[in-house]
Amino acid sequence: MKRRIAVVEDEAAIRENYRAVLTRYGYDVSLYSNRPTAMKAFREQLPELAIIDVGLEDEVEGGFELCRELRSMAPQLPIIFLTARDSEFDAISGLRLGADDYLTKDISLEHMVARIVALFRRVDSLKQSQEESQQVVEGPLILDLDRMTAVWKDAPVPLTLTEFWLVHALAKHPGHVKNRQQLMDAANVVLDDSTITSHIKRIRKKFLKLDPAFTAIETIYGFGYRWQPH
Repeated sequence: MKRRIAVVEDEAAIRENYRAVLTRYGYDVSLYSNRPTAMKAFREQLPELAIIDVGLEDEVEGGFELCRELRSMAPQLPIIFLTARDSEFDAISGLRLGADDYLTKDISLEHMVARIVALFRRVDSLKQSQEESQQVVEGPLILDLDRMTAVWKDAPVPLTLTEFWLVHALAKHPGHVKNRQQLMDAANVVLDDSTITSHIKRIRKKFLKLDPAFTAIETIYGFGYRWQPH
């Protein structure tokens, strides 16, 4: 069965170009020009991956709001921002809202498809891990690999797919230092160092919101991060 991808882009020519490319790669593509139309469709049926522009018609940051709404509905749904806005501030904002990737429109279409394939590969890897232990339990942390959920001290942690993989990479080997390249490999993503740092900061905030005493993720300056064993 074809994977379902939703593209939310307000420029018709670009929208159709994305559909042509993704269809050629075997995806079932749905197109939306604005946030309300997309949300109406998503409430009826979620896509398996969403590609969202930041500016949508008369909403300058409609894509950010759409990401926020979609993430609240589907914490593990892969979300990619694909936009002409290339400032670091916008990229960090998008990732902080829970997007799994932030791409600018000067990226080649082949590169865009490669990032999509990588995201789907992560989803598949999680599902295929059923032969291994279904859970990673490290002290008060429980990672459920079937449901892709995280629990800390009996409270659910709303991690995105990328965040879940990063926590999994760290917590699976407590006490081991993971550098940024190892984290990218584990999460099956290609990100720069600052983006990895942003993801780790966001993960910490989510745990700290549940547990102000949370210190499980240790920064090893100049190298990477370590999950403190319990």
